Amino acid sequence: MKQRERRPGQKKTSGPSGESRRDDRAGRPPKPVARPAAARETAREAAVPAAPERPLMTRSGERPAERVPVILESLGAGDFHLIDSGNGEKLEQYGPYRIIRPEGQALWRPSLPSHVWEKVDAVFTGDTDEEGSGRWRFPKEALGETWPLNLLGVDFLGRFTSFRHVGVFPEQIVHWSWMKEQVEKAGRPLKVLNLFGYTGVASLVAAAAGAEVTHVDASKKAIGWARENQALGRMEKLPIRWICEDAMKFILREERRGSQYDIILTDPPKFGRGPNGEVWHLFEHLPLMLDVCREILSPKAVGLVLTAYSIRASFYSIHELMRETMRGAGGVVESGELVIREAGLDGKTPGRALSTSLFSRWVPK
Repeated sequence: MKQRERRPGQKKTSGPSGESRRDDRAGRPPKPVARPAAARETAREAAVPAAPERPLMTRSGERPAERVPVILESLGAGDFHLIDSGNGEKLEQYGPYRIIRPEGQALWRPSLPSHVWEKVDAVFTGDTDEEGSGRWRFPKEALGETWPLNLLGVDFLGRFTSFRHVGVFPEQIVHWSWMKEQVEKAGRPLKVLNLFGYTGVASLVAAAAGAEVTHVDASKKAIGWARENQALGRMEKLPIRWICEDAMKFILREERRGSQYDIILTDPPKFGRGPNGEVWHLFEHLPLMLDVCREILSPKAVGLVLTAYSIRASFYSIHELMRETMRGAGGVVESGELVIREAGLDGKTPGRALSTSLFSRWVPK
């Protein structure tokens, strides 16, 4: 299934693999099991089941301990920071460019004066609905489709897409930093599975830290973009498998094969379509997806991370699902929200916190 809505060229109606995942996740696209690709291909064919289903496992034992609510906050990193927000928009810095995009959760007024907001390089206009599309306006001069960016030491391409996304969801930096630390201190090559991997930034961060990575996305465009990012950073020799496939189908096959992973990242969209029209609905398919993910966690697993964008639910809904899924496994489930804090023009002046998504993370201790 496709991965989230973030993907290149994809329509936010991604499929199980997660194409259309977030609405920018409050700026991001939602990721279905096969994210962006699914959404992009939209309804090109009749819907087919996401994948051969199996019943949920009957879990026994105590539920893991819990840590709630947890707010994971970023003030920006590398070439990104949130300058200001308000009146349903956000003002961001991505490398050399200052960008304005819709942001439904910015209910307040901007902190900075209007002349700051007027001096921007790109403004997303058009449909502001999560599943909508639009176009970019360039007030100063026409800009190229892509430009270089860097986060956590990884080079990648920003891109002006018709779905307001630019190829990266910077709030995820907190999960990527955590993953990078786990890989570097493991003392052994960890196996990382990145479901709905979109443009591959997380996969490149993990591989650069020493992990063996399997990256899954249902969108051919997303996979192509990820390979471009790999080449940009001269990281072609890193151990990454790029898999263009419906996420649910992939993990069910991995379960049958007995494959195991030490860290699993999954960022499904709320709705998506896989490469062959497979349909993904977050509330219908997430329980099975997490159930299968648990089965392919290694005995020495380091973590299972779920992020959910653009859904009308409390973090408690995915928190309790994660605790039930990991019943008998010990460890801790910590859940809450990912937020980005405004950092001003200088990138160092803390302002208001902007919520971007819900998350739940199981760790062994």
